[in-house]
Amino acid sequence: MATTTTPLPNRPMRRRLLPRPELPYRSQLIRQLILLFITFITVFPILWVVSLSLDPRGISRPTELRLIPPGASLAAYQKVLDQPTNNPITFAQLALNSFKLASGVAIFSVLIGVSAAYVFSRFNIRGQRFLMLAVLTVLMMPAIGSIAPLYVLLNKIKIGAGAADTLRNSLYGVGLACISGALPFAIWNLKGYLDTIPRDLEEAARIDGASINQTFIKIILPLATPALAVTAFLGFMGGWTEFALSWQFLSKVENFTLSMALWNMTGQYSGQVPWSNFAAMALLVATPVSVVYLFLQKYIVSGLTIGSVK
Repeated sequence: MATTTTPLPNRPMRRRLLPRPELPYRSQLIRQLILLFITFITVFPILWVVSLSLDPRGISRPTELRLIPPGASLAAYQKVLDQPTNNPITFAQLALNSFKLASGVAIFSVLIGVSAAYVFSRFNIRGQRFLMLAVLTVLMMPAIGSIAPLYVLLNKIKIGAGAADTLRNSLYGVGLACISGALPFAIWNLKGYLDTIPRDLEEAARIDGASINQTFIKIILPLATPALAVTAFLGFMGGWTEFALSWQFLSKVENFTLSMALWNMTGQYSGQVPWSNFAAMALLVATPVSVVYLFLQKYIVSGLTIGSVK
């Protein structure tokens, strides 16, 4: 029996409307213009500071904008390197004091912070939530608020025979105060990173016969290199630019830091200090931090996107 099929009605074909492709060079041009604008507003103040440091006229206040000053010279840098302020201390001594302070804060905050963060991340201890809440509370409290108790506490510890020879009036005391302020952030930051490392890696290491210390040193620390680098850099930068604690604690000229010398250039006799000297001093103070960042950049940038399994 033959079957008949009825033809389907002719339906008009709907034209699929596609969005008009955007010209690639137009979007690329917009991105380039935005990046150039951001680069300009970022680099321009730095270029102005550089031009002020090269100005040989020794003006007390900048009244005009010249990126290339007339008769540019390095006399301001030479003056700052010899003796930046009226205090009898050289730039090298100031830089050494700042480097000792910054290095101590970076090293000890990382060592103590990663140990405490590992305990909080991997072990169940009594009062763990209360301790983490205490760390968060200290982290949220302004650092300037702890100056008074630290001053009284460190001033009671004698390190010499003289009346002024106390732990407060030394770089060690300032370093301890800075470490106490850097530790809450170090613990909180490192704990958050250690929580992302799978526990399977530690269990596999223990099956192979590794102890807890070996697992921590050979497994956890290499994987936590990005977080350690970030924490160490922030600790170094905080110690290098520390001013409030140093200014309140230190009274001996031989213990002064770069930030204190920079403040002395803008204090009571700021009108007598040429802006070229101040600009040269500011650039010299900022250079070591930039060098440390460039040195740790590969750990900070590339390591953040690498999975812990790798």
